Amino acid sequence: MSFRDLRNFTEMMRALGYPRLISMENFHTPNFMLVSEVLLWLVKRYEPQTDIPPDVETEQDRVFFIKAVAQFMATKAHIKLNTKRLYQADGYAVKELLKVTSVLYGAMNTKGVERADVSEEDSSKFKFDLGSKIADLKAARQLASEITSKGASLYDLLGKEVELREARTESIARPLEINEAEKMMKIAIDCVLEQVQKTKDMLSNVALDEANLEAKIEKRKLELERSQKRLQTLQSVRPAFMDEYEKIEEQLQKQYSSYLEKFRNLTYMEQLLDDHRRTEQEMFEEAANMLRLTQNRLKEEEQHLLKSGNNDDSDVEIQEDEGSDSEVEDRQIMKRRATMQTLLQGRAGARIVGTMQGGDTEEDEDSGDSEIDLDEDEDEEEDEMEDDSMEISPSKSGHRARKPEPLEESDNDF
Repeated sequence: MSFRDLRNFTEMMRALGYPRLISMENFHTPNFMLVSEVLLWLVKRYEPQTDIPPDVETEQDRVFFIKAVAQFMATKAHIKLNTKRLYQADGYAVKELLKVTSVLYGAMNTKGVERADVSEEDSSKFKFDLGSKIADLKAARQLASEITSKGASLYDLLGKEVELREARTESIARPLEINEAEKMMKIAIDCVLEQVQKTKDMLSNVALDEANLEAKIEKRKLELERSQKRLQTLQSVRPAFMDEYEKIEEQLQKQYSSYLEKFRNLTYMEQLLDDHRRTEQEMFEEAANMLRLTQNRLKEEEQHLLKSGNNDDSDVEIQEDEGSDSEVEDRQIMKRRATMQTLLQGRAGARIVGTMQGGDTEEDEDSGDSEIDLDEDEDEEEDEMEDDSMEISPSKSGHRARKPEPLEESDNDF
């Protein structure tokens, strides 16, 4: 008895649903009552319709009980039990009980697996895979054919039972003759000797075959050694074109390295060119925005000056000095010219024109023409501003010329 067997037995009995709790210490001493109870419960669990007497009070009853259980298990379950160990009712009886419990426990597990499979099939009817059941279908067909053939042969043999029974009874009733028995024994001995001779011949043939195979193996080994030597000689010999191949490979490596360097430089220069174009575009946009802002500012200043000029005309009616008015107008004109010059200088300073290549190109000439045009536009704007200032100043001087008339009359009075 081993601790593992006892533990497995108790666990299996608990899993099978035995009502009583079995401890590992129950089998340290002989306990026939427990063994008989377990055997009877296992037999009832295997086949509930069995009728085995449960009386185990006397020694004869115990022997009869053990024999009945062993015979039932041998005929029904095909399990061979050792009646001597079962009668001992100690740890060795656990091994015999474990044979029956393991069969029932395995059947319970397979049944549980089949139920789980059935539930899974019910839950997923549309996922049924017929390919996995083809092998089982073939086995079932084969078993069905074997069952029919065995049944037919059994029927034929049972039909011959009447004749065979008479022949069997005659042969049993007939007295045994020593001469015939000796003759039959000699025939059997001769058959056995023939079989032994055939076996010896086969062994001798096996030895010959082994020798032939060993010779072939040696031959193959020699061929392998020869091939290895030839391979080594071929590896040691340097091909004629190997030097040229190595030179061409070195040149190819140099060309590839130079190609990589040039490609890297080309990509770097293209990136620089893109950055330069982007900066130029940004500068042009900034210059255009500044020009637009300056134009708007100049328009606002002109409007402001016109409004201030009108206000000055209205203030002339209030008595002011002629010299102060002229000085104020001169200051305003000078401020306007100064602001125009600073704005134009800012515009000219914001524009940057240049190329990375030497010499004159058509783009340089175009840029020069554009600069000349811009300077001419600026001069024209300055002239227009001066004309506007001159147009404004005579009107104001006209207003002022009207004022001194009473002063002249006052001088004449003096």
